[in-house]
Amino acid sequence: MEKSIHYFENSGEENTNKLIELVKIRRKELGIKHIVVASASGRSGVKLAKNIRDPDVNIVNITHHAGFKGDDIIEIESENRNELENMGVKIYIGTHSLSGVGRGISNKFGGITPVEIIAATLRLFSQGIKVGVEISIMACDASLIPTDTEIIAVGGSATGLDAAIVLKPAHMGNFFDLKINEIIAMPRP
Repeated sequence: MEKSIHYFENSGEENTNKLIELVKIRRKELGIKHIVVASASGRSGVKLAKNIRDPDVNIVNITHHAGFKGDDIIEIESENRNELENMGVKIYIGTHSLSGVGRGISNKFGGITPVEIIAATLRLFSQGIKVGVEISIMACDASLIPTDTEIIAVGGSATGLDAAIVLKPAHMGNFFDLKINEIIAMPRP
């Protein structure tokens, strides 16, 4: 099999529209029925859902856990949340699988946990690739996507979308059963 990977010159929001087009194409080619997207505000999730427009596709928008930006703040904007829900997009607000309590321990006592090493290793590809793996685990653990089929996971670097992967997801307890099968796109730098 031959497959091309699209490389963006830079990371960030400027790649969102092109990335969504690439995801649409590959989703149709593979017949994928599940997409997870990282969108803290919900803005990129809305854009992706509007472009996919297929009632047979399960889209899950993953946002940051409460308190990520301080206090009890939840970052998803209410207008975007309402629009996502009206389109049938599921929303996940919860603990990050590749940091969680481990980050709290590191912040308090210093050092690094094995989970943080995994996250740092995935960032060697790009922040968006790490995010794609992370959000797929989170969605599996919340029973929002299955583990017995390929999905597309879409992430980015701070704002917007710039990376997408095809993977077979796994639950946190079976992390090493997760398989990244394809990189659809990622930033090059």
